Amino acid sequence: MASMYVFAFLSAVTLSFVLTRCVREVAKSKGWMGAPHGHHIHGHSIPRLGGVAIFVTTGAIMVALTLGARLVGVDPGFNWLPIAFLLVPGALVFLVGLCDDFRPATPVAKFIVQGAAAIILYAGGYGVFRTPLFGAHEFGWVSLPLTIIWVISISNAFNLIDGLDGLAGGSALFSTLVVFVLSLTSHNVLVSISTLVLAGSIVGFLRFNFNPATIFLGDCGSLFIGFMLSALALAGYQKTPTIVAVSIPVVSFGLPIAETILSIFRRFLLGQPLLAADRNHIHHRLLKRGLSQRQAVLTLYGVSALCGLLSLFLLYPGGGSTGVVLVVLGTVACFGVKRLGYHEFHELGRVAQRTVERKRVIANNVAIRIASEKLAAVESVFDLQATLVDAFSGNDFDGFSLNLPGEHDSRLQRRLVKWRRTDPSHLGANCHSNAATVDHQTTAEWSLMLHLTGSENQNLGSFLLYKQYSDKPLLIDVNLITAEFKNSLAAAVERVSESSRGMESRVIGASAGAGKPLFS
Repeated sequence: MASMYVFAFLSAVTLSFVLTRCVREVAKSKGWMGAPHGHHIHGHSIPRLGGVAIFVTTGAIMVALTLGARLVGVDPGFNWLPIAFLLVPGALVFLVGLCDDFRPATPVAKFIVQGAAAIILYAGGYGVFRTPLFGAHEFGWVSLPLTIIWVISISNAFNLIDGLDGLAGGSALFSTLVVFVLSLTSHNVLVSISTLVLAGSIVGFLRFNFNPATIFLGDCGSLFIGFMLSALALAGYQKTPTIVAVSIPVVSFGLPIAETILSIFRRFLLGQPLLAADRNHIHHRLLKRGLSQRQAVLTLYGVSALCGLLSLFLLYPGGGSTGVVLVVLGTVACFGVKRLGYHEFHELGRVAQRTVERKRVIANNVAIRIASEKLAAVESVFDLQATLVDAFSGNDFDGFSLNLPGEHDSRLQRRLVKWRRTDPSHLGANCHSNAATVDHQTTAEWSLMLHLTGSENQNLGSFLLYKQYSDKPLLIDVNLITAEFKNSLAAAVERVSESSRGMESRVIGASAGAGKPLFS
């Protein structure tokens, strides 16, 4: 049997090499070139029909091995029927990908064909029929939809990472070898032969696909490889009803699965179509960080190899190996997402942090709402000052100033009162007359200015809130200040202005820090 395995692999490598070269030359002569698109990184046309060589090689070698073995009186360990239930649906997926390479097909059309291929696969006995957890319970009628979801997900996952020279093929090669090892442990000859043939086909193709590539897989190749791996994982799963059979393929497909999850999650957060193409895949992010195509591919090869190695640890799940695998995968995933610099996940982290600090946000917002209610009853400058102090002395702003226009002169005049927190560990609200003067331009701060208008749209002055620059987020709803609080403050200022008509404009303010008020 070992000699048969070696012959299958070497035959596939040789035939794939020859066919890939022939397909490339024919595609060039016929003008069947893939034009660059906005989300592609190549600036020139390259043949996209490499999947033809892989598909023909896989099918031809599998049929030839079965036929040849029987002609010489050797039992290959499987018959025609299981091969047909692998290759026929594989051919459907290949054909829809081939059509897409010549004339782009809609995602729905491709999903329908892939779903039909999954149904044929299921009818042939390859499906997600049971869970290995809690006694290997049967799924019943849920098996078919689970099988369809699995096949469509893995097929398109490998299609999704097909963005750099040799990336999809190389990643698939690592996964194929893992499935081969799993098939050996379960003594599944059909899966062993099939994975070796598929691996040989990929190796022969990679000679022309590695950077700088002279031919691409195309959708026909990436979808076919993804489908075959999903089908072979299910075929190996049938004879191994343990958690190992499920976890090993999932972990070994780590890179394409991670890419799929990241892409869907990113687009969901941004409100974009989930199936839209973009240039924010993992390989694109590596290129943006300064890596060359070859460096990016080799880096992702390392990730695929690591996933494959970790998946093999699950062959013997005892002794804490499962925990080690989960910890390593989690650490690599967190580190990778952080290093790739996805802005979407940074914002998600900020939202999560705000959720943790929600109590503080609520307390600050309540203080503003209470101040808005109190402003409805103030009649004097001193009441106004006390209310503003209560509102802002306990939140994240570092100061404020209320600037009222003077009415005793033809030109509106104002005196600015400023406060700056000098001791960030305390928050004070008292005004002290012996404050020091500080040049506003020298302070590193940002400000929020509210222009106040009266009931007849007259200018009532402005209210300035400011905060020192820091990494600490502002734990308050700014919309609450710019809407409800602003209206209440304008009404209060209008009443105070009317009661103080004819008097010199008063400038009032309060400190949001423990430092002294600063007058300029």
